[in-house]
Amino acid sequence: MLSSSERPQMVSPVSEDATEDVRKARGALEAQALVDQELLPAEMAKYQVPQWPGDIVMIQSEHTGAVDILSADLESADLLGDHRKASPPLMAPPCIWTFAKMKEFKSKLGKEKNSRLVVKRGEVVTIRVPTHPEGKRVCWEFATDDYDIGFGVYFDWTPVTSTDITVQVSESSEDEDEDEEEEEEIEDPVPAGDVERGSRSSLRGRYGEVMPVYRRDSHRDVQAGSHDYPGEGIYLLKFDNSYSLLRNKTLYFHVYYTS
Repeated sequence: MLSSSERPQMVSPVSEDATEDVRKARGALEAQALVDQELLPAEMAKYQVPQWPGDIVMIQSEHTGAVDILSADLESADLLGDHRKASPPLMAPPCIWTFAKMKEFKSKLGKEKNSRLVVKRGEVVTIRVPTHPEGKRVCWEFATDDYDIGFGVYFDWTPVTSTDITVQVSESSEDEDEDEEEEEEIEDPVPAGDVERGSRSSLRGRYGEVMPVYRRDSHRDVQAGSHDYPGEGIYLLKFDNSYSLLRNKTLYFHVYYTS
């Protein structure tokens, strides 16, 4: 009689069908891993729009083969349509300075046509200055009688169809851009104790900010500046008297270009 240690162990035989199933499963896993590594262009080019926030979208270029993996939220991204407005490029800072020959400056411009105007209380006057094909920079000089005025410069990235300088008058800083595709203006709150501070504003959409609107001591010194053309477009020189409830401001200004 054989002892328990000498008895042969009973092992269930493995059927050929089970072995074949294991072999097929292993082959399928290897094939899937190969596809995941290589990401065939023909298959990856057919991406799907994400259906839920946080879905992953993989897009492969048909030319370079590069793969971009994006986490998308349908409420904040539109991968199939470029409906989002591109932010305008940052503007280089202007050169600004002052000079003290107020009397001579006002006397000279007072004799020139369209170089003197009154910015009424609560109004914003925008002087639109197109870039000139023969110029490389815009220059400005201005002064006021008795009281200061808010001043800022913006740039409208729009094709120039005329080099004529035009003047636009708005009743307030909030609605000055309603005639320009209803662009809105964002203003910082006025700090306590400074009810006549000029608005610090930045225009959205196609507008680039060269210099924000601040109150300038244009009644004490002539305010001057220049800015190199960033490209084709229209400069918006904004004279802001919207903060004044009682006083009109007499403005003397000179705008020109240099090459």
